[in-house]
Amino acid sequence: MKFVSWNVNGLRACVNKGFMNYFNEMDADFFCLQETKLQEGQIHMELGEHYHQFWHYAEKKGYSGTAIFTKHKPLSVSRGLGEEDEDNEGRVITLEYEDFYLITVYTPNARRDLSRLDFRLAWEEMFRSYLTKLGEQKPVIVCGDLNVAHQEIDLKNAKSNRGNSGFTDEEREKMTRLLDAGFVDSFRYLYPDRTDAYSWWSFMPKIRERNIGWRIDYFLASASLAPSIVEAGIDSLVLGSDHCPVVLTLDMTKGQEA
Repeated sequence: MKFVSWNVNGLRACVNKGFMNYFNEMDADFFCLQETKLQEGQIHMELGEHYHQFWHYAEKKGYSGTAIFTKHKPLSVSRGLGEEDEDNEGRVITLEYEDFYLITVYTPNARRDLSRLDFRLAWEEMFRSYLTKLGEQKPVIVCGDLNVAHQEIDLKNAKSNRGNSGFTDEEREKMTRLLDAGFVDSFRYLYPDRTDAYSWWSFMPKIRERNIGWRIDYFLASASLAPSIVEAGIDSLVLGSDHCPVVLTLDMTKGQEA
């Protein structure tokens, strides 16, 4: 099965920059979006009758928002973490299947001045608890913009960015705790030492061309699914957003055999 995750930073703008070409080329089983920046009715996606569409809109116009397009009808669909503050921002969609849960997430940004760091850290606690409870029932696959570069290898200029939003010790520790709760970072599982592999770049001139980036978009999976991971990629040449898509390929029969 092929999974794609992409923070499109405004789906309408991304559609005008070739989104559908990439979507059709990938022909994914699951295509997950973050930061759609839409309200209901503001876009109509012609994806074909074999794709089901699930959306979670933020109450604030032009802000946040997530979506999942999938060929596989889920057993159930839920939005948010059951917490009022989070539900209003459209950050989480969960699809339940017979053998796993799939979650797309847009983790809150701490903001440049770190004014939202405390909110972010409290949200991370809720999110980890939510995933842990799901994982007690069946394996979990989590994808999205987690808004953190976990290790120094995950961004170009680690020393100068230490303490900045997305690379504070507190945010990195939350990521460590999430992985320690029974999840693997699929990309690092396959490529523990690969450098210069990034999924987000500033809009400042020549930054993306020089690959001065951060890896903040992930596919995490329950440790029990690790044997099922066939490939974990970063499509860094795909334009249309300040983020690029990340891709996961799973062979669930391997996981079952394990």
